[in-house]
Amino acid sequence: MSSHHTTAQMEKAYGRWAPVYDLVYDKLTEPAGRAAVRAAEACGPRILEVGVGTGLSLGYYASRSEVHGIDLSDDMLARARQKVATRRLAHVKSLEVMDATRLAFPSESFDAVTAQFLITLVPEPERALDEMARVLRPGGEIVLVNHFGQESGPLAGVERAVAPLCAQIGWSSDFKASRIEAWARGRGLEPLALEPVFPGGFFKILRLRKPAQAAAA
Repeated sequence: MSSHHTTAQMEKAYGRWAPVYDLVYDKLTEPAGRAAVRAAEACGPRILEVGVGTGLSLGYYASRSEVHGIDLSDDMLARARQKVATRRLAHVKSLEVMDATRLAFPSESFDAVTAQFLITLVPEPERALDEMARVLRPGGEIVLVNHFGQESGPLAGVERAVAPLCAQIGWSSDFKASRIEAWARGRGLEPLALEPVFPGGFFKILRLRKPAQAAAA
């Protein structure tokens, strides 16, 4: 069964999680976060991180990058701003409260748009993806890191067994990468191969490339 999150519920949950979020997520997600940052930086310096949270990945970027972060939760962003100030992360250009489905950036503003552990939590993931594609320059990539449920096979059975636990922290196995790949093809983006980035492939990177030139009408 699909999970239905309202924006208000998400804000409340994130507000409650913010103080312990780093402790729980940091070491578990670091390899995946670093891999996502590398993939985004390969597209160019102008990067938007959607759902930047407490800024766990902000320190992974190279100093030449120009990173903008958005999140729904001001509690999370307060901690991200603290990190930026304490660690003097000059490559972080802005951190703003914003809804992923209504990005306040001009079209084609970024070389890459990345979202880590977010897309399966957004109430309307396709609307968020539409916005990510809009602000992405032609030839750029959307870089998603997530736990995506296995379509079939032995691991799918394991996922069903641990589903209640994973659901508590937003790692639902109901959400398949094929849903995002179908969205991409419908919008003319090219889904690249899924890359496992955590032992056992629990987390995966999914890259979606925007065509360098729009096809002639």
